[in-house]
Amino acid sequence: MSKGKRIGYIRVSTTDQNTERQLDGIELDKTFVDKASGKDTTRPQLQAALDYVRDGDVLLVHSMDRLARNTEDLLRIVRELTSSGVTVSFVKDSMTFSSDSNPQQHLMMTMLAGFAQFERALIRERQREGIAIAKANGVYKGRKPALTPEQIKALQVRAAGGEAKAAIARELGISRETLYQYLKRPA
Repeated sequence: MSKGKRIGYIRVSTTDQNTERQLDGIELDKTFVDKASGKDTTRPQLQAALDYVRDGDVLLVHSMDRLARNTEDLLRIVRELTSSGVTVSFVKDSMTFSSDSNPQQHLMMTMLAGFAQFERALIRERQREGIAIAKANGVYKGRKPALTPEQIKALQVRAAGGEAKAAIARELGISRETLYQYLKRPA
């Protein structure tokens, strides 16, 4: 029987974040990297990694929060992989799960994932509270507009002239939804 492969999965939240600190110095046969928020359900490289791994392989992930959005997803992904003969190893957490993992390991994973999910919820709540206080004090202005007033006027004129809205949005580097928001504004 041949030895399984060592597959790495790395996820960073934004495209400008550095992936090097995750799985640095670990020998891997193949690596999959997603640059997407943890709350994002469309992580193509995670799906590719899950499709790629086979019985006898080891999937190495920096930490539990890099693999799943919440406790339920983490438990599901680990359960599906281990039932297929894949070992899942969380490097930072020093935890490894396989088909012969014991109940205490699963309890520990559930608790750690639950704490991480709770922490993320607290951070979001504190952020919302901070924004509300800043708004009440007149400090928070929200996101800066993507376009200048002159650009907005020009796009309104172009759209009124019948030019394709998708083409205008592409040219200006904004989404069509943003374009439609600008079109709703008075000229």
